[in-house]
Amino acid sequence: MKKTYGVAALALLLVAGCGSGAAEPPAAPAASTPAAGKAADAASATPSATPVQAAGNWSKWGLTALPPAPAAPADKPVKLTATGPVPVFSEVPTKDKVVFVTIDDGAEKDPKFVEMITDLKIPISMFLTRDIVKDDYGYFKPLQALGNHVHNHTTDHAQLSKVSAEKQKSEVCDAQTALTQQYGKAPLLFRPPYGDGAHTPQLNTSVQQCGPRAIVLWRESMQIHDMQYQAADKKLKPGDIVLAHFRGPKDLKGETMTEMFAELLRRIQEQGFAVARLEDYIQAPTG
Repeated sequence: MKKTYGVAALALLLVAGCGSGAAEPPAAPAASTPAAGKAADAASATPSATPVQAAGNWSKWGLTALPPAPAAPADKPVKLTATGPVPVFSEVPTKDKVVFVTIDDGAEKDPKFVEMITDLKIPISMFLTRDIVKDDYGYFKPLQALGNHVHNHTTDHAQLSKVSAEKQKSEVCDAQTALTQQYGKAPLLFRPPYGDGAHTPQLNTSVQQCGPRAIVLWRESMQIHDMQYQAADKKLKPGDIVLAHFRGPKDLKGETMTEMFAELLRRIQEQGFAVARLEDYIQAPTG
């Protein structure tokens, strides 16, 4: 059942969102709902969860190893279909003590972050904005080569509820085309900037027409040193999707991308969670 929000909540959403990494209103639960038309090529099997690396790699980054993620479930809790309305979700129904890390936009292209992910083998899902990454598509390819998936985050980060239906569709479709060409696989998932318009029929139609088979929101967002929670108890829950951004010192008050990400991992470790690969819990369309 879709949740509704008051005027104050909606105002907070529009001021926050991707622009500041703030929290998104809770999305509808991830039910067994539709999936990929044009993203049929995105339905190939995803890499299984990667074991946690040796403790030495973690100490290099000033960290203690997280618990290893469990094996990817054979029966995927999120099942997407090839046609029809796409589901909207901000968490995955699972009892596994795991969360999923998603990183948006793509402005910061710090080579040390590629080194960090290579060392730690932490799975991430990348929601890239075409006009933000087009100056260096290649930066994200080593991250993709580690098994991390590229997904759609629009062409130029427009606030989708404020644009025409034609513009809205081009924001999704043009990014889908460019990211497919650059990364060799059609993005399976879509995230609207700021989470704006996620539950509207018009955006759902645009996403269906352009190829992604689900709209993915989030339950927590990473700030510079700490996380912002939607839940009143300010605690992670199994299956939560966590939002972060490709950002650097300019936006992080002097901190680097790797320092911010290390803080994110510490927040997850403090609550005893592992990081799993989001795509390992999603069954992509088969036809």
